[in-house]
Amino acid sequence: MSQDAGQPADGTRVRLRDLAFRRDGSQWIVGRPDGQEFAAVPYEGMRAIRLLMEGATIEEAERRLRGETGADLDVRDFVRALGELGFLDEPGRPAAPAEPPTFPRLRPRHVRWTLSPLLHTAVAGVIAAGAVTAVIRRETLPGWQDLLWSEHGTLVLLSEIAVGWTLIFLHEMAHLSTARAAGVPGRIRLGTRLQFLAVQTEVSGIWLAERRVRLTVYLAGMAVDAAACSAAVVLAAVLGRHTVLSLVTLTSVSMLTTQFLVFMRTDVYFLLQDLTGCRNMYGDATAYARHRVLRLLGRPTPDPLAGLPRRERRSLRAYAVLVVVGTVVCLGVAFAVTLPATLVLLCRAVRALGTPATPLSVLDAAAVLLAALAFQVAWARAWWRRHGPRLRRTLPRPRLRP
Repeated sequence: MSQDAGQPADGTRVRLRDLAFRRDGSQWIVGRPDGQEFAAVPYEGMRAIRLLMEGATIEEAERRLRGETGADLDVRDFVRALGELGFLDEPGRPAAPAEPPTFPRLRPRHVRWTLSPLLHTAVAGVIAAGAVTAVIRRETLPGWQDLLWSEHGTLVLLSEIAVGWTLIFLHEMAHLSTARAAGVPGRIRLGTRLQFLAVQTEVSGIWLAERRVRLTVYLAGMAVDAAACSAAVVLAAVLGRHTVLSLVTLTSVSMLTTQFLVFMRTDVYFLLQDLTGCRNMYGDATAYARHRVLRLLGRPTPDPLAGLPRRERRSLRAYAVLVVVGTVVCLGVAFAVTLPATLVLLCRAVRALGTPATPLSVLDAAAVLLAALAFQVAWARAWWRRHGPRLRRTLPRPRLRP
């Protein structure tokens, strides 16, 4: 009988790439620190990996594993699965190159202090001071009218962009720095969450870190937002209200609020996923919601949660309801409020360009149109980068005539 394609031959010694491991209950999380592929394997799988890394052949690993644990693991199939994940160092088949990290010269030793309990205590103190000040000196808190500090829309827009992007940069740098301190490269990029354009930091390798570090990375951005808001509140109470301080306070509160929209993959979502013990909460929950919809339509499919632990199934079912309700409400608000308001704003800008009153009004209208166009282009590019490859695979390919 010929060897199956893709199956390792008898007596094969395989070489594994640099892998990292973390125990997770009765299983182990295995993956490349610089990659995005991770797997949860039982103790027998972890033992097989260690035997292979020590130089055992596939047959030797299978025999020793059976003798040590009594488990009848097909190590050959297991090795093939490791190869599909890109964990094998195969001649002539280089690993898919990892995307370059953001700020590659930033080394773990440069940002080790971000994981210091002393820093976390200091940040907590700033946040507490801001909360106390907000309760005692409520008259210094800004209202939404403070956003419209000028009668010129362009100045208002530019000031909000400047403050907003500065806070976003600090937020994402907090994620990146804490992850880098733990040895995880991390990449900052634009992404989409439903109709929103979002800046997000990819730190998949943090799955391999201990829980304290993981939670620190998840919470780092929100901690920076809360600290910036608190510092602005305290300064407003000491120095008096100021436009910049008001903008910092209101923008920080807005950023913190959106993180609790856990039906999208926000910071609180990742925190919740870790605390519930789910490995892919959004993906599993959306698969379950799709399964339920197909059942209602008379097209039953296998339950995608059937093989998961009971506690995880319970969490995923509850989260699936939250995803469906939150997505429907969010898109409803977009079509009922955001889209009409945006169209009115754009129509006013076009009308101002068509019937210019003053040079300043023309400049104001042009700035509005350019900002709207830039946002839509950035959103479309980020959406296509994430969904484009999958969409191309589903589209029918044209047949070429001979």
